[in-house]
Amino acid sequence: MIETDASIRHVNITRYVTPLREGGSMPALAEADDGFLYVIKFRGAGQGVKALIADFIGGELARAAGLNTPELVFATLDEAFGRTEPDEEIQDLLKASVGLNLGVHYLSGSITYDALVTKLDADLASKIVWLDAFLTNVDRTVKNTNMLTWNKQLWLIDHGASLYFHHTWDNWQEQAIKPFVMIKDHVLLPMASNLKNINDYMLNCITPEVIHNVVHAIPETWLTHTNVGLPANEVREVYQQFLTIRLAHSSTFLNEANHAREKLI
Repeated sequence: MIETDASIRHVNITRYVTPLREGGSMPALAEADDGFLYVIKFRGAGQGVKALIADFIGGELARAAGLNTPELVFATLDEAFGRTEPDEEIQDLLKASVGLNLGVHYLSGSITYDALVTKLDADLASKIVWLDAFLTNVDRTVKNTNMLTWNKQLWLIDHGASLYFHHTWDNWQEQAIKPFVMIKDHVLLPMASNLKNINDYMLNCITPEVIHNVVHAIPETWLTHTNVGLPANEVREVYQQFLTIRLAHSSTFLNEANHAREKLI
C-alpha cells in the first residue's frame, strides 16, 4: 500500500537547466538541492495547479498499482529565478510559479515508447488502460503516448490531462459515474485483452484508503488556487469523493473500454 504524504520529498530548485517546449505547459529541466535533475511542472503554466494536482494523483495511483512512474517531489521555486532569465516568456512563467511546483525525476537516456515497435504483454497493457479509464486521462494516444522506455522497462509520465471534471467542477458527481468514451483512442487498447481479469487486481491496489492517502498528500497551497470558490478542505473532499465513487463504478468504465476494444479487433 502507498505510504502517506511523508513519502513525498521536498526539494528546492537550484538551477534552471533548459525549457522543454512540449505542448502548452512549458515544463523545464532543472537541478535541485539534492543533486538530481527533475522535469518541473510549473504552477503558473497552462491549466495551473489543476494540472499539477491531476499529475500528482495519477502518478501516485499508478505507483500504488505497481506501475513504473518516476518519483514525484514537491519542488520549491524561489522568486530570484525570474529576475535573471533573458527569455521574457520563461521569465513570466517563473515569476508566476514562485512557491511549490511539481518535480518529476528525470530519466536520463529514456526514449519515447512506440507501440508500433514494442508490444506489451496483455496484463501490463490492461492495467494501464484500466488506470487511464479510471482517471479519465485523455492524453495517452498514438500522437502522445506519455510513456517512456528506460532501462528496458516501461515508465508512465504526465497525467496532467486526467480528471478533466475539475475544469468545470459543477457536475462532478455526474462525471464520476460516467463511462470514459475517449478510451477508444488509447494507444494500448488493442493490446489490453485482459481488462476483465485485471479489474480485481486494480481494485485491490487502488482502494479508498489509498485514494485518501494520495489526496491528503496534495499541498494545501495548490488546493487554495484551483479557483473553484471553495475552501481547500472542501476541494480536497471533492477529489476524494470523485475518485472513490468512480472506483465503486469501475464496471462502467471497464465495459466501455471492452466495447471500444471489440470495435478495434
